Amino acid sequence: MYYPYLRGKQFELVMLREQAENIARWGFVPIIEPVRENFPALKRALTALVENNCHFILIANPSVGQLVHGNGDLREQIFEELLGGYPAFQVGLCLTQNSSVADVDKYFTSFELPTAVIHKGFSDGRVLAETLAEYQGQLSSHVFVGLQAARMYRRHFTGITRVIVEDGFNKPLRNADYPASERYSDLYLTYGEVPGEAFGDFLVVGDDYSDGGGPAFAVAIHLTYAEPDDEGQLYINHYVSTSNKTAADTAGKFAEALEKLVADVSSPGTKVFRSNAVAEYLRLHQAQHFPGLGYIKKLSMQHHMELMAHLLGR
Repeated sequence: MYYPYLRGKQFELVMLREQAENIARWGFVPIIEPVRENFPALKRALTALVENNCHFILIANPSVGQLVHGNGDLREQIFEELLGGYPAFQVGLCLTQNSSVADVDKYFTSFELPTAVIHKGFSDGRVLAETLAEYQGQLSSHVFVGLQAARMYRRHFTGITRVIVEDGFNKPLRNADYPASERYSDLYLTYGEVPGEAFGDFLVVGDDYSDGGGPAFAVAIHLTYAEPDDEGQLYINHYVSTSNKTAADTAGKFAEALEKLVADVSSPGTKVFRSNAVAEYLRLHQAQHFPGLGYIKKLSMQHHMELMAHLLGR
């Protein structure tokens, strides 16, 4: 039912590895797009998913990151050596505005595995559907990202699971410009009306990809929640530091943002689900410890997945 879309960066993979047992129990199906040429972290995450019998999609032709132009080691080390024979995963074929019908044919003649087509910019749905008809027995699902979820495009693809993926995370140019709260998504309530059989999102990271980041003038912590005053739609709180004029003292900025988070989740009227990730934020506040920006992002992603499990009754 829920397909979280993650890039294969360090803390996304750490979160997947740590939550593998829960992911299996919840029945979630992560979509993983590898973005690093160095595979140890990816292997550890995938091994944990396999050991817990998780279902997942691993994209074979990433659209962003260091593997965009291909990497034979990805196929040899990951798809063949690590995942060869594992029955509970799908290969993801990512089709963008730069993809062609020839690319589709080349993929299906080289891979013989259940395939999820990731629709991410391909222009002509009718032509693509005609091409894919030849490989119908190998297709396992269609994943429509963003504008590809438009009805006129999707109408050409039926008969197998359709996943609607929406990016609800709005990223301003500066962390300091995040509003205190804003709407995130209603997709978990409405995906069946789109229609689709499942839904996904980009958690609290967003679809925009960057390989690194500059100094943090402001630190922001993001927590999603269900807004009871708006029919249970998802909203997101942004807890932002206040001393944001320079990039100095990242730990102090984190403490400022964390103070706002703690005040909110500890208030009698809080709308934030008390997830294990929130409990860890409270522990960090009590210990006055700054674990690093990557760890903070990992906790917020974990919270979002725990919230989705709670809302979906998993």
